[in-house]
Amino acid sequence: MTTQMIILNGGSSSGKSGIVRCLQAVLPHPWLAFGVDSFVDALPAKMQASDAGIEIGADGRVSVGADFRALEAAWTEGIVAMAGAGARIIVDDVFLGGAASQQRWQKATGDLAVLWVGVKCESAIAAGREVARGDRVQGMAASQADVVHQGVTYDLEVDTTHTESVVCARAIAAHVS
Repeated sequence: MTTQMIILNGGSSSGKSGIVRCLQAVLPHPWLAFGVDSFVDALPAKMQASDAGIEIGADGRVSVGADFRALEAAWTEGIVAMAGAGARIIVDDVFLGGAASQQRWQKATGDLAVLWVGVKCESAIAAGREVARGDRVQGMAASQADVVHQGVTYDLEVDTTHTESVVCARAIAAHVS
């Protein structure tokens, strides 16, 4: 079956966004990219620091509420609908709930052919990238580095600790049918 979606999961600053850009360059057909960061940016300001929305603690820990989950479900269904309509889709996500997050995507994607990719990076390296980026609360990368992978099943894992995004993208592209 032809791959319709590639879903990348990894903690903050693990290198997912760079891999997505490289995938779009190395894959032979056009692929649309959607990332959880864009979804969060699209939320109303009042949900960006709310129990019902998303809260990022001073230590970088992220918690989400019911309103966030409802909008996230709609966002997910919209992305899946595009794949069902024939678009090739790459998703850059952070499975804060580990296996439960993957299960939400699995339920939404149904029979679509999905390539599940784990993007790993040593916590200290991700934390250094986080500081260099300057747009994240320090501690987010360290708090997410392992928890996002707990109980998640992948078709392929890449590690960006010492591997460039384009090399990871080529490894992923080799698994796309």
